[in-house]
Amino acid sequence: MLRRIKISLISLLMFGVVNASVADSDSASLPGWHPGDAALRNAISQRGLFDCVKLTEQQRQHLRDLMQQARQDAPVLHLNDIEKMHTLVTAEKFDEAAVRKQISQMIQAQVERQIEMTRVRNQMYNLLNYEQKIVLEQRYQQRMNEMRQQLSQVEASMSPPCGALNSEPNP
Repeated sequence: MLRRIKISLISLLMFGVVNASVADSDSASLPGWHPGDAALRNAISQRGLFDCVKLTEQQRQHLRDLMQQARQDAPVLHLNDIEKMHTLVTAEKFDEAAVRKQISQMIQAQVERQIEMTRVRNQMYNLLNYEQKIVLEQRYQQRMNEMRQQLSQVEASMSPPCGALNSEPNP
């Protein structure tokens, strides 16, 4: 049970980070963006993936071109899927088979979005020169250390007090 709570909190933490970056992005209101594409939005404004790298004008133009193509090619998040899930949640009787089918479809769509986002990020990364890649790697390591620290704090706050698991209630 404790493990599930930790996983839920970690998921919420990650979701919050993504949502915060979406809310903070200058390009968050651009038409054609799909939910969950925060890294792509931030990359073009040099805040997300490339916030620590000084890009040349030619590199910025290549990034814009990649983003334009990604917007055209990206699978769309369908509101219909969300509505179907709501219908399944609010049904008189729980239909596990229908829920599994719907979740599987939604997961497959998410996988396709993630693949597309990763493909574009890889192309963006490969536009960088050696020095820019070093700076980007250093920033990545810094972010990972920050995330590890946050996760450690969450885990520490979720740990039961010393002896709490072995103590028996007093009669």
